[in-house]
Amino acid sequence: MKEVVLALLHGDGAHGYEVKQTLDGKFGDLLPAFNAGQIYTTLARLTRDELVTSEAVDGDARGKRVYRLTAAGRATLHEWVNRPVSGMRLKSEFLMKLVAVATARLADPGRLIEDQRLEYLRSLRDLDGLLQSARHGPTAQLLVEGSILHLRADLEWLDLIESRLVDEGRIL
Repeated sequence: MKEVVLALLHGDGAHGYEVKQTLDGKFGDLLPAFNAGQIYTTLARLTRDELVTSEAVDGDARGKRVYRLTAAGRATLHEWVNRPVSGMRLKSEFLMKLVAVATARLADPGRLIEDQRLEYLRSLRDLDGLLQSARHGPTAQLLVEGSILHLRADLEWLDLIESRLVDEGRIL
């Protein structure tokens, strides 16, 4: 969140509420509304870490402030912009659950796989509905399309897990 806020302050700076409005406007109702408290807490930390400065808006009785990047803030933002996001997704709650349940013999691993497959298919149906509704902007549409692609890969991965369980005749 820190770097996203820095990016949205780039240029002329902004009020905390403007940062929230920008995020809400780009992602619409696809993500939970961004918590204003989280944004202001982030702004306070950025100020403490001397990545932003703030100044009160003249004549505003509510204490409205404009936040602007410092040189250190611009450097941090530049570093973030030029660093790719990790592609590694090694942590999987489902696989951890499957291994733990199979090891403890709490349930049939095949049933867990099938239940997960049904969940992924429901999610795909819901995402397809969002895509067809055409009520979201281009940023939100890309978010939905990315989720669809990840779910398709997850379905293939479930097939791989299932085939290895059956082919090797073992429980993880």
